[in-house]
Amino acid sequence: QVQLVESGGGLVQAGGSLNLSCAASGFTFRTWTMGWFRQAPGKEREFVAAIGLNGDNTYYKAAVKGRFAISRDNAKSTVYLHMNSLQPEDTAVYYCNADPQTRILVAGKAPNWGQGTQVTVSS
Repeated sequence: QVQLVESGGGLVQAGGSLNLSCAASGFTFRTWTMGWFRQAPGKEREFVAAIGLNGDNTYYKAAVKGRFAISRDNAKSTVYLHMNSLQPEDTAVYYCNADPQTRILVAGKAPNWGQGTQVTVSS
């Protein structure tokens, strides 16, 4: 079955950087769109970024565009989220997501989720 395992979260000061990783298994990675969502305390889970099959197409939440970068390594079945200029409002549990269809993933309707990794940004 689909398995997604996130890592790389932690505590960082405002203005700092973190790199998240998500190792995927149980499906043909190179044929699925991959993405990241986040959920802050008391808020609904929200879309952050997505990347198409070969990495040419990327999609971002407006609030993170220019600060975050999503990438993938199909040989390693891994997707990354490079986060720069982090702000306290970026504090959340970050989840990896996968789906064969980009529109399904971006809409938050894909059923495949990792366990999440906590990102905390202090002011």
